[in-house]
Amino acid sequence: MRDPSQIKILIGCETSGMVRRAFLDRGFDAWSCDLLPSDDASNRHIVADVRDLLNDGWNMLALMHPPCTRLCNSGVRWLTEPPSRLTDVYPLADRISYQSMSRDERLEFMWKSLAEGAALFSSCWNAPIEHIAVENPVMHRHAKMLISNYQPPAQTVQPWWFGARAFKATSFFLRDLPPVIPTNKLVPPNPGTEEHKEWSKIHRASRTPDRWKIRSETFPEIAAAVASQWGDFLLQHRS
Repeated sequence: MRDPSQIKILIGCETSGMVRRAFLDRGFDAWSCDLLPSDDASNRHIVADVRDLLNDGWNMLALMHPPCTRLCNSGVRWLTEPPSRLTDVYPLADRISYQSMSRDERLEFMWKSLAEGAALFSSCWNAPIEHIAVENPVMHRHAKMLISNYQPPAQTVQPWWFGARAFKATSFFLRDLPPVIPTNKLVPPNPGTEEHKEWSKIHRASRTPDRWKIRSETFPEIAAAVASQWGDFLLQHRS
């Protein structure tokens, strides 16, 4: 079995460090990167566009939180009727200029944003890296058509499959990696109950400046599962 410290793993689009730390705890040479600094001030975080790092000899890429506002099903409605304002996931300059745009200009902005998100996904999905995992919410058909070499996700998981009391359907697009096996499936509460509302806190998050971060952060239970299962796969299948 190979020494995990000899396997280089890049966790793209991650500021929390959750997945990076999970792989580091298992001895892998793991790094995270994002356009923003890491929340934990780690020296294993690179402030950069992930696309600038794809040719640096990684054994595995895990793109955990790519900007998905325009790719996911929940945002498809804005491609026919643009929102009145942009969320805090967009830079302040974009939010300000958007307010003075006409309806047609806003629609053009939405489609341009979709194309940019699909381009990022395509670059990472087609990167010269042997093992790739891309996390993304369920996509709409327009996004699928724009992604180069698009393939359906290998699986869609829920946090409660791994012991986290929460709802958040997340798809994993996998290349030469196995689907993640649930580790601790809970019984979801009945709709309409207070417990169900608590499990729905991701979708019910208040519109604060950090809402995008709350909705995108990986649950520690999922981070532990992917680091354990994909880590074991890498050790067993790499010479």
